[in-house]
Amino acid sequence: MNRMKRLMAISSFFLLASCSQNQQADDSQLALMKTTNPTPLVTQQDSNHDRVKKIKREVSAIEEIYDVAVVEGKEEILVAYKVKHMQRFRMKKIEKNLNKALEERFPKEDFVVSSDYKIFLEVVRLNERMEEGKLPDKEAEKRLKELVKMTTDMK
Repeated sequence: MNRMKRLMAISSFFLLASCSQNQQADDSQLALMKTTNPTPLVTQQDSNHDRVKKIKREVSAIEEIYDVAVVEGKEEILVAYKVKHMQRFRMKKIEKNLNKALEERFPKEDFVVSSDYKIFLEVVRLNERMEEGKLPDKEAEKRLKELVKMTTDMK
């Protein structure tokens, strides 16, 4: 019996060691558990990157929000964010204030705002694929439109 316990302990050790070596944690895998702070993304090469960075700074400055992902497309700008856990009871008010602040600060822009974790995760994945060069601008714009549609359908 003692021999059996040793054998089980050794085999479980090797199993755990081999599993942990092959794991590579991307931001998208950990996006729901920690702050990922993705870089603002623009699907069009001729767009103004400074504007998107300003939008991200503006949203990040809100006390109740701890992580923000911003994607600018041809027609709209998608802002996905995560709210601190104890502030989740005030989600509607936070979103209303965020929309108001963005519209006042950037009146010419069309914003789509989402606090949904799935949308945030998809934006992080889109960002990773764009940075790796696996997704051309045209497909990124198409994916952005799908995310915007998903966001507006949920409301």
